[in-house]
Amino acid sequence: MLKKITLVLRKIVVAFLLLYGLNYFISSLHIYIPINLITIGIVSLLGLPGLSSLIILFFIVK
Repeated sequence: MLKKITLVLRKIVVAFLLLYGLNYFISSLHIYIPINLITIGIVSLLGLPGLSSLIILFFIVK
């Protein structure tokens, strides 16, 4: 049980760091993905495909 909790927490932390790193490096292109529970959940569940889908969704909505 404790192993599953640490795995979930690790995925959440990695998702936060991926979103923060993306926002840091691509802020000069005026691309900003907000860091909230929904985006962290998407990236933690789907990984890099989830992150790329958020970027694509940014361009569709904008």
